[in-house]
This record gives sequence, C-alpha cells and structure tokens, in this order.
Amino acid sequence: MKNKWKYLAIFWLSTMIFPFLTSAQNWKFIKEKHGVQLYSRHEAGKGLKYFKGIAEIQASADKVFAMLENVHQTDWWTKDVTQLKVLNYEKDRLAQLYVVYRLPWPFKYRELYINITASINPLTGERRLTSIPFRGTSVETRDYVRIKNFWEEYKIWPIDKNRSRLELEFYIDPGTGLPDWLVNMVLADSPIRIIKTIREYLYGT
Repeated sequence: MKNKWKYLAIFWLSTMIFPFLTSAQNWKFIKEKHGVQLYSRHEAGKGLKYFKGIAEIQASADKVFAMLENVHQTDWWTKDVTQLKVLNYEKDRLAQLYVVYRLPWPFKYRELYINITASINPLTGERRLTSIPFRGTSVETRDYVRIKNFWEEYKIWPIDKNRSRLELEFYIDPGTGLPDWLVNMVLADSPIRIIKTIREYLYGT
C-alpha cells in the first residue's frame, strides 16, 4: 500500500515538473549579435513565439535593476511609445502603467495596461521584473486595439561588483489585424535591440 502511494506521488510530481522541463529545454538558439544571445521557442497551440535575449552587462546588478525598475526614467524606451502614464508606483515592489504604442499605417495603435512586479532574492542576488497586463481603468474604444495577452520578464544576476548577467524574455499578442508570421518576424530581434539600448544608456550615464 505504501508503494502505491509512493508511485502516485512520483507520478504527480512528474506531471508538475515535466511541463516545466519541456518548456525550459525547447529554446532554439537563433544567433548572437552585439554580444546578445538570441533564442526563441514555440508553445503548443500558439502561432506566436516567445523570444529571449541573454547578455553580460558591464555594470553592477544594482545599477541595471535600478534603471529598469524606475518607471519615471523611461527616456531610453522605444520612440514608438506615444503615451505613458504611471498609474501606481512603489519602489522595488510594483508599478502600474498605461502605454500606447504607435504602429505604421494602416494598423491601429496598441494600448496596454501593464502590471510590473519587482523582486530581489537576498540569497542569490537575483533581481526580477515581471510584467503582465491588467484590466485597466478606461473603456476600450475604436481608436486603439488593447493588448490583453502579454508577458515579459527581466532577470538580473550579479557576476561581480561591476558586471551582471541580463536575461530578457517576452511574449506578446498584439491583437487583431496582424498575422503571426509577421509579428514573429518583426519581434525576433527585439531582445537584441532592447539590450543594446540598455547598455548604451547605462554606459552613457
């Protein structure tokens, strides 16, 4: 009888762990550019891809985290952001933003309510910024397409007092009007561009 429960427990754990292992192992290396390793992966049932960039930054983990976490310091963000409102901000804990992104004609602009959670592991020094959408405060209109399926995470690990490892992973469904193949093509190099911009901003300050 004890063996029966032991096997059931092992089976249950395997059902919990196996999807995670599968997800962690199916990243496909695409290329390395500007010192950024670029990866992508597909998730079953989705046409859109997850993308990930990994790079070493010549700055401390504290400095990188402070830059990314500060939602009042966004001049390094893409110029396609036409509106940015800080709805809520608690330093090193959370932030809530309203953002509008410009898309080229004839596509409608995209709007997004973002909930950002910050965390710091005191044992490893790892810092995380995890972003997901939330319902928001305004009613949807015909002027914009609201993004409702979005996930982004920055992970920062200290290497030494002047170097850190940065990982950016994200998934976004921009909504109607854009075919999956086009979205994947346009977004593929985004981690490289973003991390390159982060480096330039950090090294210039």
